[in-house]
Amino acid sequence: MATASSFAAVFISSAIASCFAEVCTIPLDTAKVRLQLQKKTAAGPAGTVGMLGTMMSIAREEGVTALWKGIIPGFHRQCLYGGLRVGLYEPVKALFVFVGDATLMNKILAALTTGVIAIAVANPTDLVKVRLQADGKSTAVKRHYSGALNAYATIVRQEGIGALWTGLGPNMARNALINAAELASYDQFKQVPLHSPSSFDPVFNYTFITFFFVCRCF
Repeated sequence: MATASSFAAVFISSAIASCFAEVCTIPLDTAKVRLQLQKKTAAGPAGTVGMLGTMMSIAREEGVTALWKGIIPGFHRQCLYGGLRVGLYEPVKALFVFVGDATLMNKILAALTTGVIAIAVANPTDLVKVRLQADGKSTAVKRHYSGALNAYATIVRQEGIGALWTGLGPNMARNALINAAELASYDQFKQVPLHSPSSFDPVFNYTFITFFFVCRCF
């Protein structure tokens, strides 16, 4: 089982990696949120211009920085969700192993569990991030939050503290499955080059492991 110091190291490194990934990918995430909020007309979805068209429209009408709306709660989310889902993985996996080495099923169960725990803690940050991303010039309902902390406070004041966990059910299902697909596969596949060094050259070994490490940060 991982020690307290190793948990802290994994938590911090995972949180930092996840925050870096957030900076790189949030423009795509913002475009996704705006596209999801588009209303349909009789002729079809209104104003559908695709992902790149949506990003260009946001940059033109609201400024390039609008593509990074929600980055602060995004950092909050990645520090909590990214840190917990990876940091808790090894300790939780050890709980599912009674005899011998961890099987693929042990790894999947551990990843599902840590995905659920992590998003249960981080759901308020996810909610605030999406609301800030959705609040654009062309959005029908504008909440006019001045920032992440103002959004947290306003939601609690106007809707109650329970509103911060709106959408928790589907969020738990989504993130548990994503976490299982990423972490369990990473953990399983990395043992192939590590346990069979004669079958792979060193460059491939490190490239293979790095690829799965990067994948699990998203």
